[in-house]
Amino acid sequence: MVVALRTAPSVTSAVSLRGARVSFGERTLWDGLDLDVAPGEFLAVLGPNGSGKTTLMRVLLGLLPLSAGEVRIAGSAPRRGSPSIGYVPQQKALDPDLPLRGQDLVGLGFDGHRLGVGLRGRRERRARVDAALAAVDGTAYADAPIGRLSGGEQQRLRVAQALVGDPGVLLCDEPLLSLDLAHQRTVTRLIEARRRDFDTAVLFVTHEINPVLPLVDRVLYLVEGRFRIGPPEEVMTSAVLSELYRTDVDVLRVRDRLVVVGADGRDVHHGESAS
Repeated sequence: MVVALRTAPSVTSAVSLRGARVSFGERTLWDGLDLDVAPGEFLAVLGPNGSGKTTLMRVLLGLLPLSAGEVRIAGSAPRRGSPSIGYVPQQKALDPDLPLRGQDLVGLGFDGHRLGVGLRGRRERRARVDAALAAVDGTAYADAPIGRLSGGEQQRLRVAQALVGDPGVLLCDEPLLSLDLAHQRTVTRLIEARRRDFDTAVLFVTHEINPVLPLVDRVLYLVEGRFRIGPPEEVMTSAVLSELYRTDVDVLRVRDRLVVVGADGRDVHHGESAS
């Protein structure tokens, strides 16, 4: 049974899904998903591995069609390379000898949804890239080989790449993974600044809500085809998560942090001991 706290449809939604389902053969990741994300809203997408969090990102990026239902980004169907969408992926190790500079990586975000260049196009591209680098305090990395930058510096550039097209929706797929606490705070601050200053909707996939908890307006929690949508204080409770996981789950607050523990004493996301 699908359990959801549903919001009223809105013609101004940055992201809208109606009756959305994704299936692979006989396996259904989620079904009957109704969701509206408003401009400027921060939605955290949570759940264990295999629950369909990254699949949702692929649907919104226009890389994967729904099996049923409807999806709209700013009123239009999602498509590859849409300027309405910025995408921040996971931090991944890069070859230190990769012949790509910081400004080249950011420029790929501009090139992805524009055809042709020309003199005017090159001028616009340079201006947009410079502005995106400045927005993330990354101007110093413009000519640096990206493979020789730290993980946090690389991720700063990926945020710039996502912003170069001036998107109304920012999709973030585990952007803090493998980053230390200082770099997590830097990347989170950049994403929040974009949301605050430009009313950009943020959908933020994560295993760990604590680094972004103060920013989160609502949570979409996915577990084995079931889901719950609502404010963190309504979703991140022992009763709700026990219902979703169909086993006893405890949600503990420790110094303003949430710790989610299964009946066996392990973290329900990672399978690691909570101690």
